[in-house]
Amino acid sequence: MLETRWFKTVAAAVLLACGCQATSTKVETLQSQNRALTEQTRAQLAEIENLKIHARGVEDQLIRAEEDLARLDQRGRAVAGSGLPGSLSGRLAALAERYPSLQYDPRTGISKLDSDVLFDSGDAQLKPGAEQVLDEIADIFSGPDARDLKLMVVGHADSQRIKGYELRERYPSNWHLSAGRALAVADWLRSSGIPESRMGVAGFGQHQPVASNDSPDTRGLNRRVEIYVLGPETPVVGWADTSGRFYR
Repeated sequence: MLETRWFKTVAAAVLLACGCQATSTKVETLQSQNRALTEQTRAQLAEIENLKIHARGVEDQLIRAEEDLARLDQRGRAVAGSGLPGSLSGRLAALAERYPSLQYDPRTGISKLDSDVLFDSGDAQLKPGAEQVLDEIADIFSGPDARDLKLMVVGHADSQRIKGYELRERYPSNWHLSAGRALAVADWLRSSGIPESRMGVAGFGQHQPVASNDSPDTRGLNRRVEIYVLGPETPVVGWADTSGRFYR
């Protein structure tokens, strides 16, 4: 009987030792898993914080963009078209309907004049009768709803070489010719009441075609004078800052 009791005691001790060892191993495994989960949680929290910072930055950019758009709408700094008063846009559209040589885009505010109607080929002197449409354009932009707007008059030419010695003496290149045509239009608008301070002139020669120069018809599309309507604070080379603050 004593041997049996001793055997049971030893067996119980062995089982207890094995149980403790198994429990210790399990605890260590759980602790290791807990540490891994803790590190993973810290990494996720850091990532969430970075995402929050990025979201705040994007939100700030969106707010600034909305503020910039609001200022553009209020001050008319965008190229006119979206910023043109409805009555002014309507008058330009009606004028374009009466003059086939005039194209007006209400989305951008750009008016295009067929230079063949305004000038003879290779020349920058206004043709008789061309003044009528320019007078009406000047009248529109002399109105109270347009007095703060600027006009950029831009001349273009086709790729044909200027013919004739006298014309080449006057206009050595299509660049000179296109600038001369723009200047002639701006000068007439000035004489019709548009102040010089509201206008600019540019010439691009044959370098901004809207069609190929392969035929007389397509070349005619490239010979044009464009009038761009600009808001009172639209940044333009030479108009970007007239306050003189850079020279004080």
